[in-house]
Amino acid sequence: MYKKLTYVRSKQLLRMVAELECQHCGAYPSQAAHSNWHGKGMGLKSSDVNVAALCLRCHWEVDQGNKLSKEERKKMWMDAHKKTVQTMLSRGKWPQDIEIPDLT
Repeated sequence: MYKKLTYVRSKQLLRMVAELECQHCGAYPSQAAHSNWHGKGMGLKSSDVNVAALCLRCHWEVDQGNKLSKEERKKMWMDAHKKTVQTMLSRGKWPQDIEIPDLT
């Protein structure tokens, strides 16, 4: 049985993610970069739990870059997403009212 996808919209979560350093290259400032691979379509962005803290350059590379293959861009985002969630949890910054995304 499939779990129903719940879209989370949280300005608080997005602000907190953007306070982190880039989880790919370490640059600061960063921004909350939504996934291009999770629950997106029909004019909807992915749920706000599917974000990674990426600097402008890395965010651009994931979304529009042509130096990496689609698979490499996806891996770059997934690695940064996992680091983002883990960093927020280790710092006690993940909002208690938002379910922690599955990182597997």
